[in-house]
Amino acid sequence: MQFDYLIVGSGITGATLARLFTDNGYKVLILERRNHLGGNVHDRVHESGIRIHTYGPHYFRTSSEKIWTFVNRFVSFYPYKAQVKTLVDGQIENWPVTSSYIKKVVPGPWQPGFKGTPTNFEEASLALMPPPVYHKFVKGYTEKQWGLPAHKLSPNLVKRFDVREDDNPYLTPHHKYQGLPVDGYTSLMANLLAGIPVHLKFDYLENREVFTPARKTFFTGPIDEYFNFELGRLGYRSQQREHIYLPDVEYFQPYGQINNPNPTTDKFIRTLEWKHLMQPELARQARGTLITRETPITPTNPQHYEYPFPDEENDRLYRRYLEKAYNHSNVVFCGRLGEYRYFDMDQAIGRAMALAHKEINSHSYLYS
Repeated sequence: MQFDYLIVGSGITGATLARLFTDNGYKVLILERRNHLGGNVHDRVHESGIRIHTYGPHYFRTSSEKIWTFVNRFVSFYPYKAQVKTLVDGQIENWPVTSSYIKKVVPGPWQPGFKGTPTNFEEASLALMPPPVYHKFVKGYTEKQWGLPAHKLSPNLVKRFDVREDDNPYLTPHHKYQGLPVDGYTSLMANLLAGIPVHLKFDYLENREVFTPARKTFFTGPIDEYFNFELGRLGYRSQQREHIYLPDVEYFQPYGQINNPNPTTDKFIRTLEWKHLMQPELARQARGTLITRETPITPTNPQHYEYPFPDEENDRLYRRYLEKAYNHSNVVFCGRLGEYRYFDMDQAIGRAMALAHKEINSHSYLYS
């Protein structure tokens, strides 16, 4: 079989690359070791009629006209702005933290709990809020999520949230486009890859010599696994998901996602109720409700890796693997696991677009 590019992994990064190369006249082959397309961008419909995201909630949002136009080539989206809440002192509060909540907890003028240049996540968080709020909202949640004390995590992790000056209830209020696919993420990925050959249940790392591209391989799996963990294993976290169907309950909670930051109560970090993510008319037709509780774990199987670990030790190890990667000019390591960094879906698409643009232009082809 003759083809130009081999893409390992059919997730959002690999699928976007495959589509862009194909659109520009290149032949592509995708290898996927799971038994379904799409990587973690996958969902299914429960027998109750409720659509559930297999690997945790995926809220699509972007302010890029280019990215929004691209995904709408393959599916239609219905409007959905995520509201994430958190359970604090027995009350459901907004997340991210709002200044009105801080004023309620700390009456009068308040000072952040840290001044100066933060060297870790705890200091970076305290630079945004007073200590009582940090301990209620952030510390317990973060330490459950990563399994380490907050002061051992990177200060860059704080970029994932802010302190709201208003009481806007939405998770990402400033993104221009927000929604969910009408026919689900599985449909999005199937349409994105339509007409492109994909080999499912094929482990490239165990069969590296079977397929050789004429140009390059784009590898979206774990970079440390590619090198057989020669320098040691990078750290990852994922979620253990417990799905509970409640046939006689219309709604279990008032919002789609409620975080559980209290470290002394249940180990699960959040509860998801999928009916809240559905179009209202379809939610009314569903029987009962379906919730998912997510508990953070440290996976040992690379197929279960979800979140790259945000600390200095793993960053140093990743950079050592990156040095090895420089000697493999015919392989491009990309995506969340290949580049060992967290991407939202729109960021992953944008990154794949940039990589495809660079690759196609290197061959003096016009990229559109």
